[in-house]
Amino acid sequence: MSRISDIVDRIKSGESSARSEVENALQRATSTDEYHALLSVTAERALERADAIDARIKNGEDVGRLAGVPFVAKDNFLAFGAPTTAASRMLEKFDAPLQATAVEKLEQQGAICIGKANLDAFAHGGSTENSAFGPTKNAFDQTKVAGGSSGGSAVVTALDVVSFALGTDTGGSIRQPASFNGVVGVKPTYGMVSRYGVVAMASSTDTIGCFTKDIADAELVMDIMSGRDVNDMTTLPDFFSPLDELKPGQKIGIIKESMTDAVDGEVQDKVNGYVEKLRAAGHTVDEVSLPIVKYALAMYYIIVPAEVSSNLARYDGIRYGHRAEGVQTLAELYGRTRDEGFVTENKRRIMIGSYVLSSGYFDAYYLQAQKARTLLIDAYEDLFKTYDVLLTPVAPTPAFGLGENTADPIKMYLADIMTVPPSLAGLPAISVPAGATSAGLPIGVQLIGQRRTDANLLALAKSVEGK
Repeated sequence: MSRISDIVDRIKSGESSARSEVENALQRATSTDEYHALLSVTAERALERADAIDARIKNGEDVGRLAGVPFVAKDNFLAFGAPTTAASRMLEKFDAPLQATAVEKLEQQGAICIGKANLDAFAHGGSTENSAFGPTKNAFDQTKVAGGSSGGSAVVTALDVVSFALGTDTGGSIRQPASFNGVVGVKPTYGMVSRYGVVAMASSTDTIGCFTKDIADAELVMDIMSGRDVNDMTTLPDFFSPLDELKPGQKIGIIKESMTDAVDGEVQDKVNGYVEKLRAAGHTVDEVSLPIVKYALAMYYIIVPAEVSSNLARYDGIRYGHRAEGVQTLAELYGRTRDEGFVTENKRRIMIGSYVLSSGYFDAYYLQAQKARTLLIDAYEDLFKTYDVLLTPVAPTPAFGLGENTADPIKMYLADIMTVPPSLAGLPAISVPAGATSAGLPIGVQLIGQRRTDANLLALAKSVEGK
């Protein structure tokens, strides 16, 4: 797959056309159906947009930085051309009345959405096995999971269907599937990219990011998507801009609690190999301790289900989405609609969230988790007084087998143990490929930065990319 800049150059020079690039991407999408990475294609609208861009180029008009570049959006982004399902029966036939701000910004620069990617229903999961429409398979081994919840987006990028794809990351949903499929996955600082027009999971940790094959493409996509949005009051000013020069001699801390015996040996080897690349590039890498990180998963699975239960309350069969038929009472309408529309993991998180927010348990669980979250944020800030970047594996293991963890929710949740802490603190974090296991399964390394240091984080990763 060509880099984004190569596609744009081909189109603008006349060597190729936007229509040709879109047709090729649609053909690649069809040829990879067996992976079940896409829930829908937006072929008709994509080709119309491609023809319009070709006509504008012919007229000598400016067509933007992404002119004619095909991309895929995770199916919790509102986008025209196909239903926005969030991989759930609840929204199976929901046609969006508007587009997500992130999609709008990309289209304003000439990008063309060709399809919607599979995910865990409502983004609840770490393997894309919780999709109401069936799991997505790993790009390198179809007996393994794609990771989640943005598994479909990671796989279409890894299979070269498109140059980049959009995902959401609440506790690792971009970084973990990026690691499992050998691509770059970017989770920005909380608030860097507008969440407007994206189906909410947990509003205090949801972020919008991307999957690419290299860092330069990630820089470009994130630069375009970032910035203030009047429709999302949590967004930050447009501070992101790729750096021309990398700050030399950075201090990097590898968190020792992330390199225990519980982490697969080959994962540790690849992380250590990446550390040596950083040292060879002139950076200092020390072992650091973050003891509170062992409580992060417990914090996350109290705070996030609480927000999930609140955000999913709107799906009641009254206003939009699935509505149960043949009901006799309002209570039956609510109950049956939610039972039919939600998968098991959705129901599990709603029940946990409702419990920790209930009278008598709010102080004991939810409030204590939020206090602990503040301590975690403070612990990160203390480390960043000395270190520019922190480093961990993305996941304790490479991609696990389809069905391997579905019977044990706790085992599934543990796959997020490395990615959850930065999410709770609102920090930027990226997954970069660090090699593969002896069986050929990709392994990723996670780089974590201070808030609003996204550009430096990407520049650091780019400086050792391919070495």
